[in-house]
Amino acid sequence: MFDKGALLVVSGPSGAGKSTLIKTILQEQKDIYFSISTTTRPMRPGEVDGKDYYFVTKEEFEKDIEEGMFLEWANVHGNYYGTSLRPVLQALNEGKLVLFDIDVQGFFSIKTSDLAPLMTSVFVTTPSMSELKERLEQRGTDSREVIQKRLENAQKEIVHMGEYDYIIINSDLEISKQQMRALATVARLKHAQDEIESFIKNWCKS
Repeated sequence: MFDKGALLVVSGPSGAGKSTLIKTILQEQKDIYFSISTTTRPMRPGEVDGKDYYFVTKEEFEKDIEEGMFLEWANVHGNYYGTSLRPVLQALNEGKLVLFDIDVQGFFSIKTSDLAPLMTSVFVTTPSMSELKERLEQRGTDSREVIQKRLENAQKEIVHMGEYDYIIINSDLEISKQQMRALATVARLKHAQDEIESFIKNWCKS
């Protein structure tokens, strides 16, 4: 039997609908661990430490970087974001699907890590940049300057979408939800080479 879990990495521009699609999976499926990032950015109104993010100081974050305590980390818009390695490994050993909402830098960090064989990746985007801008403006949570920065960052990220396993163009939310459900199932069927070799060895003996 395959005992380890798997990774599903979700990336894409802020405002493309990643959070809504991820929430669908969390509400509908079992045995999922949603990886909570650690960040140095200020806490927004309504956010809860330990639920939305682990909020730490820049000094604390940089100390953990030096000690190799992050699976991946990145500096985005002047703030650090990263994923602590310990809870991820625990969830994988429990056979869970570990769900990530991370940027392109984080994706590449995992892609070059020891956990890469367990990873399935998907890039979520809007049909166009103009629609992304409209969604960010309608959201009403960011200033004009922040929105502009997000759009600039989106242009840098979208050129890497072809390096992901799958792409969701989030123009119809219900269709996108169906696609995300399918990817969560597909991700669970992916296994590392050592697991496959062990299965084959035991299969031949049985």
